[in-house]
Amino acid sequence: MLFLQYSIAQEYSAVDNIVLKYPKNFDSTEELAKRIDKDFNSDYDKARAIYSWMALNIKYDFNAFLNPPRTQSFSYRNEAEKQRKIQDLNDNMLQKAFKSQKAVCEGFTLLYQHLAALVGIKSEIIRGDSKTRLADIGRKSTTSNHAWNTVLIDGKWRLVDVTWGQGYYDSTKGRMVKDFEPAYFDTEPDYFFAKHFPDSGSYLGRKLSKEDFLNGPLIYNKAIAGDNKIIAPESGIIEVNNGDKITFQIKNISKSKPFYYLNKRNQAVRITNGKERKGGLEFQVTFDNSIGDYITFFLDTNSIVSFKVISK
Repeated sequence: MLFLQYSIAQEYSAVDNIVLKYPKNFDSTEELAKRIDKDFNSDYDKARAIYSWMALNIKYDFNAFLNPPRTQSFSYRNEAEKQRKIQDLNDNMLQKAFKSQKAVCEGFTLLYQHLAALVGIKSEIIRGDSKTRLADIGRKSTTSNHAWNTVLIDGKWRLVDVTWGQGYYDSTKGRMVKDFEPAYFDTEPDYFFAKHFPDSGSYLGRKLSKEDFLNGPLIYNKAIAGDNKIIAPESGIIEVNNGDKITFQIKNISKSKPFYYLNKRNQAVRITNGKERKGGLEFQVTFDNSIGDYITFFLDTNSIVSFKVISK
């Protein structure tokens, strides 16, 4: 599943700056893995280098997303033959992603897992639902539409979504935009699972709440990168009467920063009643007819969080 986002690229890390000097094309996945093995010592840096190279060089294949290829069927005589044929199909898909430098999430996850294995790191693929649009706030059920990786580094499983690391779909321009985003490498689980819900309904033995996922607010890249946790309200669905005041609290925002929402006329309404409290900003919004079906808060030019508004 592609990701719609309003954001600007983050700063590069020391690992990213080395990977930026790599060739755009390598003759083989083994050659790329060898280069990463040579340049980096720790598993963490190697896992990040794989993420960075893929996010910088492989594009989301929007045409394949709109027109998915027909599912390939095959026959088999036993379980071993079935698994071998699945492996062959997966190998073909990841090599196609590597050589064409285009993929949808399945190709991204298979290639990430393959490159990780080549540098001696274990990675798994998880399939599930993704929350990317305003219409996803408060929808009634989950669907399996996305895939991502977990990677085992220093005895700890980390969450990685390299598909979302490479850019986003700009609905105003009707095209994909390449925009390197490091927030989806080793993402803090609470942020990650606000936007992802695994088909299993659990992660590392911890049961995840489908209700929290479906009804929570929609958070954006900048909220993850800036650790802008939404303290209040907890629900992404705000039921109000005209004139009601709702209190919001968001971590790591100071009242000196340009912080605002857009009204129905697309005019910026600055938050002026904020109080800095408990490491964040607490403020109130009075709901009236100038606010539409959704309210999205912006810090500088970056979207932070959206809520769905329902009139009582």
